[in-house]
Amino acid sequence: MALSDGSVLLVEIFAGTLARVSPDGAKTIVARPGGGPNGAAIGPDGKCYICNNGGFRWHVEGAQRRPILQADDYSGGRIERIDLPTGAVECLYHAAGEIPLKGPNDLVFDAQGGFYFSDLGKVRAREMDRGAVYYAKADGSFIAEVAFPMVTPNGVGLSPD
Repeated sequence: MALSDGSVLLVEIFAGTLARVSPDGAKTIVARPGGGPNGAAIGPDGKCYICNNGGFRWHVEGAQRRPILQADDYSGGRIERIDLPTGAVECLYHAAGEIPLKGPNDLVFDAQGGFYFSDLGKVRAREMDRGAVYYAKADGSFIAEVAFPMVTPNGVGLSPD
């Protein structure tokens, strides 16, 4: 996502980092949340909210990498909030009540400052999670499942109205 200073903020799923690329092309690491940082958005408080899928096992062919299964060191799905000036990472949600997050992957904020996010689940050698869409408040006080079951929901968006 583009920032007001002309830099671009991006997640690096394989590296487990949040990075900033300046207009001159220089890249700096903002934070190292680990796992698999996926979707990102700036919240109403100016912090960066991350969908962290907990990590993948990767198939590597030459310079190409693609996720194939849940990582051997899978750390659980979660929603994280990152303070951009300090790089401090805070876990906001790892579950919705008794339902653990498995593979959050994208989020979007609404006009009230809350956000919707998709959780596509994880794939293991002989099983696959059912995905869902959730709604949460940015202050960490509320999370609810709003659509289930879904088969690998990948992304979420809202209309302007």
